[in-house]
Amino acid sequence: MTSFPWQSAFEIREQVISGAMTAVDVTRAYLARAEALNPKLSCFLYLDHEGALAAAAQVDRAREVGEPLGPLAGVPVAIKDNLCTRGVRTTCASKILGNYIPPYDAHVVEALRASGAVIVGKTNLDEFAMGSSNENSAFGNVHNPWNLDRAPGGSSGGSACATAAGLAPLALGSDTGGSVRQPGAFCGITAIKPTYGRVSRYGLIAFASSLDQVGPMARSVREASLLLEVIAGHDERDATSADRELGAYHAACGRGVQGLRVGVVRAQLDQLQDPEVRGAVEAALESLEEQGATLVDVALAHAKHAVSVYYLIAPAEASSNLARFDGIRYGLRVSGEDLADTYARTRGQGFGPEVRRRIMLGTYALSAGYYDAFYLRAQRVRTLIRRDYDAAFESCDVLCTPTTPTPAFALGEKTNDPLEMYLADIFTLPPSLAGLPALSTPCGLAADGLPIGLQIVAPPFEEEKLCGAAQVVEDACGLVTSHPPAFA
Repeated sequence: MTSFPWQSAFEIREQVISGAMTAVDVTRAYLARAEALNPKLSCFLYLDHEGALAAAAQVDRAREVGEPLGPLAGVPVAIKDNLCTRGVRTTCASKILGNYIPPYDAHVVEALRASGAVIVGKTNLDEFAMGSSNENSAFGNVHNPWNLDRAPGGSSGGSACATAAGLAPLALGSDTGGSVRQPGAFCGITAIKPTYGRVSRYGLIAFASSLDQVGPMARSVREASLLLEVIAGHDERDATSADRELGAYHAACGRGVQGLRVGVVRAQLDQLQDPEVRGAVEAALESLEEQGATLVDVALAHAKHAVSVYYLIAPAEASSNLARFDGIRYGLRVSGEDLADTYARTRGQGFGPEVRRRIMLGTYALSAGYYDAFYLRAQRVRTLIRRDYDAAFESCDVLCTPTTPTPAFALGEKTNDPLEMYLADIFTLPPSLAGLPALSTPCGLAADGLPIGLQIVAPPFEEEKLCGAAQVVEDACGLVTSHPPAFA
C-alpha cells in the first residue's frame, strides 16, 4: 500500500472495506493535513469537519453490519464551491453569496453521497468560475503546490491544488472554457471535462449555461475515470442532461491504443513558443505511437477564433444568469435610496472586477443594435468550430493538443492584461464551444519542475477513448508518482 497521503481512491476503499482502517480514521487524517497546509495554499474555503466525520461514521457502520459499500466508500472528496451542498455554505468565492447556505444538494453531490464518498470541504475558485488563475476569488489567491509563487490555474484552482498537494485524493470542479483542464495541467493532475450533457448541471451555480460541465479531478487517470462513472448519468432535473448509455470509463483505462487514430493539430503545435511544452507533447505523441496508435495530421480551421467567440457567448450568458443576484431574494443586500439604487449598490459591492467586466461585455453583446453583429455572429462561428471537429473525427478517433501554451505562470503576471489571461485558455476553448469531451493529463515536467499537460479530445459521449489514451500517456511518462516536493 502507498503511504498517506498519496494513497489512491482504490487503496483507501480497499482498506476501509477490509477493516484495515476505518473511514473515520482516514477522514481525520485528511482533515488534519488540510488544516495544517491550507494556510499556505488557500485551496479550501471551508472544511466540513462535522459533516465529513458523520458521513465517514455512516460508512463504518454500514461495513460493520455487512451492508454493501459503494465504489467510493470512505474516500475523501473536495468539492468546488460553486456546487450546492445542503446545509453547507456555498459562495462561488464571491462576496455576494458570502453567507448563502443552499437547502439542497447538487446532483453530483447526491451521487457522491450515494457512492459512500466523504465530502471534506469546499474549494476556492475564481469568482463565479470566471478566471484562469484563481486570482479572482473574493477570499484570496490559491497557490500552486509545485511553486507557491505560481498560479494553480482557474477557475477550479482550489480543487486542483487540494488534489495535487495530497489534501484530498479526489475533487470535483466545473469546466466552462477549460476550468478543470487548465488547472489540472498547471498542478500536474488528470482532469476531465465530460461531453456537454453527460453530467447533470443541477445544483451547479450557473456561469454560462450552454458550456458549463462538472468534471472529475484526480492524481491518476484511473481515479478520475472512476469518479466520472459515479457522477455521470441522466437527471430529469436538468433539461440539458443526456439520456445516453454510460461508458465503462475505468475499464477503458486498460484497453490500450492499438489501432487508435490520433489526430495531431500541427498548426497548434507550431504556434507554441515554449519549447518545453512542445517537447513534452511530442514525447507523449511518440509514446502513443509506440503503443500501436497511428498519428494523423488534422486541421481545425476555425479554432483560431475560439477566444473571440467564447468571450462573446460566455459573458452574454453570464449577464443573464447573474441577474438573479440582486440583493432581494438571497445573498448580500446593500440598501439604497430606491430599488434601482439597491440593485446597483448590491451588485457593485458584491461582484468583483472580473465578474463586473464580463457582465458588461455580455450585456453589450446582447444589446439592441449589437446582437446580430456580435452574439449571433459568434454563435455562427461556434457552429463552424463544431463542424471542423466533425470533419476531423472522420479521419481520427481522438485529437491531441497541448492543454496550455506554457506551464504555470507567476501569480500577478497577467492580472493587469485581461487578453493575455484569456489567451491562457486558447487550447481548451475550442472543445468547450463544440460541447466535446476533453481530458488533460500530465505529460512532462519543465526544467524548473512545473508540470506540463496534454489535452485529448474525443467525439461526443466517447469518454472511454479519452481514458484509454490518457492511461497510455500516464504509463509512459511515469509522473503519477511525482508529487510537489514541498508537500511530499
